[in-house]
Amino acid sequence: MEGGNGYNGEPTESCLSGFVDNGSRDSLRYYLSRRTVLEMLKDRGYAVALSEINLSVQDFRAIYGQDPDVDRLRISISHQSDPSKRILVVFCGPGIVKVNVIRSIISQIVNRDTLTGLILILQNQITSQATKAVGLFQFKVEMFQHVLKPKHQVLTDQEKEKLLKKYSIEEKQLPRMLKKDAIAQYYGLERGQVVKVTYSGEITESHVTYRCVW
Repeated sequence: MEGGNGYNGEPTESCLSGFVDNGSRDSLRYYLSRRTVLEMLKDRGYAVALSEINLSVQDFRAIYGQDPDVDRLRISISHQSDPSKRILVVFCGPGIVKVNVIRSIISQIVNRDTLTGLILILQNQITSQATKAVGLFQFKVEMFQHVLKPKHQVLTDQEKEKLLKKYSIEEKQLPRMLKKDAIAQYYGLERGQVVKVTYSGEITESHVTYRCVW
């Protein structure tokens, strides 16, 4: 496939789009970004339904359309073990994020006092003034560049065994990746293989998790 980075490299968006029929590129980008955020939130212990993560790109388009409204993509969710811990995910539009955009986002937040975290998914640059405005919030704010591009590394059998031994867990205790998932198809993965997934944003620290194919 043109644009791929090899067996252990990061699959490019053009390769991923090969698994999608005639939908728009924007809807695919939003679909991948939203799914990655949901997976990350679940790994952090938030009450994300598996049905949300496993939503197909076709179903996503049926709900949000070929040109998704970023306001409808917002995610407000509580932590599983501590419901008072609530985080909001906001997808910013394609324009440069200026102070007025940040003010608009804040003005639209309901029950601001109960919010403990905010994640901004950026498509464009954010101005220095807007960054300063974000720094004044009373809750933690994280910013990721849209699309979040997770790097996938397929573990060898030896690396898999070392991982299970290190954390004293069984294969079935690892988070799952369905065999029909686009990433599993891209790498030609079989049931039982494990993938190391590293999420990285240009502004935030990296986040690592593992997925076992089922």
